[in-house]
Amino acid sequence: MTAADAIVLAGTIHTLDPHKPGATALAIRDGRIAAVGSPADVEPFRGTGTMVHDFGDATIVPGLNDSHTHVVFGLELARGVQLTDLGPLAKVQRTIGDAAAAAKPGEWVIGWGLDPNLFTETGFNGRIFDPATGSVPMFLRMRDGHSAIVNSAALDAAGISGSVEFPDESVIDVDDAGRPTGYIVEFSAMDHVTKVIPQESFDVRAERLGTLLAGMAAVGITSTHVMDFAEGSAELVTQLETLGELPLRLRFSPMVNAGASLNELEEAAALQGTGGRRWRVEGVKFFIDGTIDNGSAWLEQPDAYGENHESVWTDPEDFQKALRYFVERGIPTATHAIGDQGVRYVLEALEASGDARHLAAHRVEHIETIPDDLVTRFAELGVAASMQPVHGTHHTRADRSDNWSVRLGPERAARGWRCRDLRDAGVTVALGSDWPITPYDPRAMMADSILRRPVESPGIAPVQPEQALTALMALEGYTSHAAAAAGLNSEWGSISVGKRADLTVFARDPLAVTPEELAGTAVLATLVDGVLP
Repeated sequence: MTAADAIVLAGTIHTLDPHKPGATALAIRDGRIAAVGSPADVEPFRGTGTMVHDFGDATIVPGLNDSHTHVVFGLELARGVQLTDLGPLAKVQRTIGDAAAAAKPGEWVIGWGLDPNLFTETGFNGRIFDPATGSVPMFLRMRDGHSAIVNSAALDAAGISGSVEFPDESVIDVDDAGRPTGYIVEFSAMDHVTKVIPQESFDVRAERLGTLLAGMAAVGITSTHVMDFAEGSAELVTQLETLGELPLRLRFSPMVNAGASLNELEEAAALQGTGGRRWRVEGVKFFIDGTIDNGSAWLEQPDAYGENHESVWTDPEDFQKALRYFVERGIPTATHAIGDQGVRYVLEALEASGDARHLAAHRVEHIETIPDDLVTRFAELGVAASMQPVHGTHHTRADRSDNWSVRLGPERAARGWRCRDLRDAGVTVALGSDWPITPYDPRAMMADSILRRPVESPGIAPVQPEQALTALMALEGYTSHAAAAAGLNSEWGSISVGKRADLTVFARDPLAVTPEELAGTAVLATLVDGVLP
């Protein structure tokens, strides 16, 4: 018997393997699990060069995977002043005014995480920041990442003086007189402004990415599904790999934008399988709609303001054709679908693909409001749900006074983030953060999905507590269900012989503590390919 490279010991090992549910020891060889069981079971694998990692009373689980992040694209989304949870509006205006006063010539004021609920009385309008910012251009990205507020100086810098036509349903909002309000919706419209913002240098971006990945590993993440392959991604991660190993695996899925040409589809397909030591391009990411908060989601019926009733694809049938292109080639797809009609359309498109959809794993991202029949359709079609219940716990309120709930009305708001209903129906439910839309700490994400409220705010009433996950379901959302959603459950997701030795080590048992305790439980280590950082 070939000796193991390492033997790992712990008080508890939750394998999430139904054939060997509990263990206290495992052996690792060539980056994979060679044996699982008791110390006696792995002792035959000990050799003269075998390292022993004894974590005492700690608990080991399969390496945690965040199923939806934007680690490179997010560097742009998370530039500047963090405005998350900052309010009221007057305080935001003062903060931005201070930043404008400190800006050097040629600099912009950039912010992110802006709460749409702050604009309930004023309406979405960037000109209200003009007195605070003066001639300094300002770009504030909303927390959903799909819209932004800009001031008059930014509109001038971008050459925007009226409405603009886009190939998708992106919008430069204008008032009754045809003047831009400074509210811009969806990526094509935002790109019209961001292209004139001074960009960070490659070295700065590489340093920021390295810091971000190290931070994610420090809270227990060993891999993430990156829902884009933004420009510069390959160069940045390759640069980091020249300096050492990435602290976690990165699975990039390039975006296929609304109205994509055949050439663009072919380019995305050609990228499949490319990568480095710990990063790989696999799958593609679509959008069928935008977000409810900014009125660009696709609902079966318009919202309270007459919005949220269209796909971001000007002709949704083009989406079906583009989706089928990848499905028939066995390339995994993930589609952003937030509104009930958007979700329905994606499921119907996958069903229409016939048996070809079984060639790879397909999933729907976000799924913020759906009726009962779509819960069962997920199960019938074998389509995975990739969800971020933290968006509901942080962005909506139990009294339904928030912008999301007001737009939807009581009936549709009550169908929000139906994680438990989907799990009970037998659907694969992967969990993630959508960083930088919300923080990436999986301990807090799991706690929120159990509590259905922000774990750090015990005084806040839970939103739809009937949709709470159990602690085991939450952990599976970051492990076995995350792997299944990507079609990679033969590679990782449980601690099983032959699978990758990606592990997360907790100081306490995440299945035996309260959600509040889970959020504060120390992560002692992560192992990727059985190797400590």
